[in-house]
Amino acid sequence: MSETEFLALAESTLNGIEAAMDKLNDEDVIDVECKRSGNVLEIEFIDNGSKIIVNSQAPMQELWVAAKAGGYHYKRIGGAWINTRDGSELLATLSTLASGQGGATITL
Repeated sequence: MSETEFLALAESTLNGIEAAMDKLNDEDVIDVECKRSGNVLEIEFIDNGSKIIVNSQAPMQELWVAAKAGGYHYKRIGGAWINTRDGSELLATLSTLASGQGGATITL
């Protein structure tokens, strides 16, 4: 994948995550605020002040996630963002992390 293709895909993924979290907030499922600065998406859980950070790392062509539970790296494999250590999928992991930090069961 070229750097241009990676950047477009990463941007689309970050936009999708932000839109999904905003929708969950608007539907009163979870109290969350998203802030975006370039390739970094910060998801803050209002009730407890905890955060999940998702950002793109163009040199490695990865998306990185930092949460209370730890740090995760994802590469694009077969049309999905797959964890480089355990093979889990990005949105499934984000759903689990956000559910734990936000206090409500969510699915992205």
